[in-house]
Amino acid sequence: MIPTQDQLLWMYETMLVIRDFEERMVNVYLEGKLPPSIQHGLAFDIASGPVPGEMHLAAGQEPVAVGVCVHLRDDDTVVGTHRPHHFAIAKGVPLDRMAAELFGKATGLSRGKGGHMHLFDPDHNFSCSGIEGASLPPATGAALAYRKRGEDCVAVAFFGEGAANQGTFHEALNLAGLWRLPTVFICEDNRWAISVPKSKSTAIPSNADRAAAYGMPGLSVDHNDPLEVFEAADEAITRARRGEGPTLIEVQTDRYLGHFQGDAEVYRPKGETDALRAHDPIPRLAARMRQQGVLDDARDREIRARAAQRVTAAYDFARASELPDPAEALEHVFV
Repeated sequence: MIPTQDQLLWMYETMLVIRDFEERMVNVYLEGKLPPSIQHGLAFDIASGPVPGEMHLAAGQEPVAVGVCVHLRDDDTVVGTHRPHHFAIAKGVPLDRMAAELFGKATGLSRGKGGHMHLFDPDHNFSCSGIEGASLPPATGAALAYRKRGEDCVAVAFFGEGAANQGTFHEALNLAGLWRLPTVFICEDNRWAISVPKSKSTAIPSNADRAAAYGMPGLSVDHNDPLEVFEAADEAITRARRGEGPTLIEVQTDRYLGHFQGDAEVYRPKGETDALRAHDPIPRLAARMRQQGVLDDARDREIRARAAQRVTAAYDFARASELPDPAEALEHVFV
């Protein structure tokens, strides 16, 4: 299937929104963390600033999110990872409420109580978890529910190549393959499981080869390209909607930033990030759209301005929102 003009434009704009949101967060997250610590000779203060706690950003991995989610509906389920913003944005989670959740504000998706690794939006069937490999069982369960209700919905589990070595990976794929559930398993292979290279953690070069053990197709996307992801995801999602069972897709993607913000990245070879950025998928998609006559200078300026405006509005909303009342600390949570 070749993407339509509308799909190309949606993927391009959504990638711009994701990239802008993530790159702005690099500086927002550091507010109140580094300067005071340096002045007083203290370590990085993870609890300070407007966005406390850990922060995992997905700049560079946009093609995986848009190439899959362009095929999805609101009633389809997506379960993301601890690095979830690109999936949430591509699934349609409101940007302002997501930003507010990162800031711990009462207007956030979970009233500021979940934070960036625990985004939850039932209106768009999106959730994520800070636990490695935790996306696969819930997505498999959602697919089972769709099957029992006789609905043609699809459940997508995103996970990293490191999580493919967790027991949850094998258990979920076995059950989905056994019951032919409408699940699509998407492995983001950015070659680093925190600081461990894939070559030192995984016995085979491609996790897609593991699909055969569970009676499902395994597809490999060898480039960080939204159009290649689009094609593979179209095949898998169409197959799932027809009731033909699950698919495992592994996508080679690029993580431009550290595993978390504040990561010294001493494990990465010198110059690796610069080499990855030389193949940035956003300008490459723009160039192909220009060749096809879908994009010109005027439309590009309009799209970029609209994307930037959306991100600005979301951050402004988050900063202006109120913090939760301490009196409700035990409300809306399991105790």
